[in-house]
Amino acid sequence: MKALRWLLLAVVLLIVALLAWWWFGGGHAPTPRSASKVSAATLADPQLLAQGRYLAIVGDCAGCHTAQGGAPLAGGRVIVTPFGDIPAPNITPDRETGLGEWSFEDFWQALHAGKGRHGELLYPAFPYTSYTHVSRDDALAMFAWLQSLPPVHQPDGKSSLAFPYSVRNSLKAWRALYFREGGFTPDPARSAEWNRGAYLVQGLGHCNECHAARDSLGGTPADVHLTGGQIPVQNWYAPDLSTRRHGGLEGWSAQDIVDLLKTGQSAKGAAFGPMAAVVSGSTQHMSEADLHAIASYLQSLPPRAAAAEQPVLFDAKALTEQGEKVYTQHCAECHGKRGEGVAGIYPPLDGNSSVTEPSGINATRMVLLGGFAPATTANPRPYSMPPFAQQLSDQEVAAVVTYLRRSWSNQASIVRAEQVRASRHTPVD
Repeated sequence: MKALRWLLLAVVLLIVALLAWWWFGGGHAPTPRSASKVSAATLADPQLLAQGRYLAIVGDCAGCHTAQGGAPLAGGRVIVTPFGDIPAPNITPDRETGLGEWSFEDFWQALHAGKGRHGELLYPAFPYTSYTHVSRDDALAMFAWLQSLPPVHQPDGKSSLAFPYSVRNSLKAWRALYFREGGFTPDPARSAEWNRGAYLVQGLGHCNECHAARDSLGGTPADVHLTGGQIPVQNWYAPDLSTRRHGGLEGWSAQDIVDLLKTGQSAKGAAFGPMAAVVSGSTQHMSEADLHAIASYLQSLPPRAAAAEQPVLFDAKALTEQGEKVYTQHCAECHGKRGEGVAGIYPPLDGNSSVTEPSGINATRMVLLGGFAPATTANPRPYSMPPFAQQLSDQEVAAVVTYLRRSWSNQASIVRAEQVRASRHTPVD
């Protein structure tokens, strides 16, 4: 049934793509470029280069454009998607394999319009859906800094996208559904700090790319913003970021948010999984002013609707009773009898958004794989949690995760053994 569903989806997408191709015109007419060129002196300005370096860190460019053990920003890392693998390109200034022949206008069109140097449509594994909000001045600073790097000769790998996703013209249909070129417009009714936070979160930070649910075509509806969602293929859940009632970060203070982004740990929880890499490579290096701006913006997100009440299933009581035994034996010594944790060392489990998120995936994977907070300048030797995949059966993991999700103030749904079994076979990024 699953294969048939994907086949039907592919057929529908192909039909839509052909209609879009006919409607908008076939081929790739190069996007007109401005005749003006940025001078070499401008690109070499030290202040502009410093700004560009900082902005590239905010955007976590190295997180995708650097392969494990590879040269910085020389590409080679494979971005895994439900539609096939896409290798991140080399963005050093090598003339043959990188951005050496690119003009600033080429770079601007990539960020702002999601188009390559020759007008080809870029796959949205590159988050131009967020980068379109980046200002032209900031884009220039980033381009200048990238052009100042040592060139590395490293050809791009080949994608393994399945048909019809491998046909770039199909992106015309996708873009018609999910993408509008834009820019950031400050809200005059808000403070400068709030506007800075909104600009960072919506633009370079590209937070919505993970913290929002995607549909079967890999798109995020325009009215879905930071409401949480499962990260495709990686199978981690990026939580809702609202700190208000029923939000994923309900009860978090501005300082809690700043602490997590700066150190990888806060009084409310710690960064694990993909977020640990974001903290390590990006947010820990951000200025205090920008971190507080992000917190200001996140705290303004609206309250969420209460989740539908889950029926109490017949095995919930048995699961929690078994889970309490497993918790007492393996977890309570560090996390406390009531899930209170130890400040600055072991995160609390009571009220922890990674424990109570809707899917149960995060807690399940941390029990199986262990929890490893990022090492940061402010917290260079974080405590970690050992993996229990070899010690606990699927049933025991399901029981202890269910106990965590239904104890103390937590009121999340149960996790079943078959869900744990599926998580055991999820590739580790």
